[in-house]
Amino acid sequence: MSVFKIQPIKKFAKRLTCAPDKSITHRAIMFNSAADGNSEVRGILLGEDCLSTIDCMRRMGAQIELKGDAAFIKGAGGFKSAELYCGNSGTTMRLLCGLLASCGGEWALSGDESLSKRPMGRVIIPLAQMGAKIFSQNGRAPLKVSGTKLKAIDYVMPVASAQVKSAILLAALGAEGKTSVTECELTRDHTEIMLKSMGVEIERSGKTVKLCGGQKLCGSNIEVAGDISSAAFPLVCGLMTGGTVCVENVGLNPTRTGILEIFEQIGADYEITDEKDCGGEKTGTVTVRSLGHARAFNITRKMLPRLVDEIPVLAVLACALGGESIISDAEELRVKESDRIAATISLVRAFGGSVEETESGMIISPVGKLKGGCAFNPRGDHRMAMAAAVAAAASEKGGEIEGGECANVSYPDFWEMFFGG
Repeated sequence: MSVFKIQPIKKFAKRLTCAPDKSITHRAIMFNSAADGNSEVRGILLGEDCLSTIDCMRRMGAQIELKGDAAFIKGAGGFKSAELYCGNSGTTMRLLCGLLASCGGEWALSGDESLSKRPMGRVIIPLAQMGAKIFSQNGRAPLKVSGTKLKAIDYVMPVASAQVKSAILLAALGAEGKTSVTECELTRDHTEIMLKSMGVEIERSGKTVKLCGGQKLCGSNIEVAGDISSAAFPLVCGLMTGGTVCVENVGLNPTRTGILEIFEQIGADYEITDEKDCGGEKTGTVTVRSLGHARAFNITRKMLPRLVDEIPVLAVLACALGGESIISDAEELRVKESDRIAATISLVRAFGGSVEETESGMIISPVGKLKGGCAFNPRGDHRMAMAAAVAAAASEKGGEIEGGECANVSYPDFWEMFFGG
């Protein structure tokens, strides 16, 4: 286990290119592996979770050649039965359940200790309504998927989850009839955008998405946009230390830009320039300059799907704001790579912040500059490791992050970005 020692940074000032988007990379690899023909995916994230997806697709017959940050893919033309290890990737496991449900074959899906504790029933239940045969351990991994004939359903989602929505839409491709999925709150729509680029007809009306079965995926060349969730860490570090930070190629999909809404709420000095289209996904350069006497923020259920991965670092930011910041309706954080409500509260308190736990979130009171001078163990959660690094850099005494190599899951170059010139 590596220990990363972070000294206080007077002004964290950087210009950097955004780390590739993990959600888009997963989908680009997976969908093209299931498609007819050859494709090229550029700018992929080579983090541990996405490597798990690549390994799974290869085991089922897809030919994937990696050259730098590009993947050259030849579709499997029908998946063969296999044992699939998904590592710590919930996206891999949940989306594969939908993708394989109507295929001919049998697959055993397993994961590491953390993934084996995460709820899979939220995917299994709607897929079972379609006729899928998925066997679990009391709603958790390991799973067994036996491909079978599926029927369309109209499903109203009880929780906001892009992974569940995506699994249903992928199963709908092989189902008889038209499937509809209605969300309680709009979630990231990378699946819908990518399926359209691969020749699939999808209808959206408000919070409902509809897709007819019997459609085939056609291989598509894809350029992966930057991950705004990864950009959040250097941007917040810049705000808290008074340094100008400029991140290029940040994904600006409206279903992901909740952190920019927070910047608006608190009155941060930021701007977006160089906006472009990247395969149906908006990108741009985000620059932050100063925090000033920033107002507190309030995150509620409607906002949460647009910034769910940024909560830990936003809680760190809240310590420096001018009033009580409230995060509510965040129950979904309890079933991430860790219980991120409990883990975030532990992080804030370790570095000298003031936070009160609530049933569905937390209330963070301002303390000015964090004290630091502590050691923090993120227990394998990449977002917690990176949030701890920001807290240490913005504190009076710095800190140590034990096991910080877990940041590689979503941001392989994080420590180089943090310590490099």
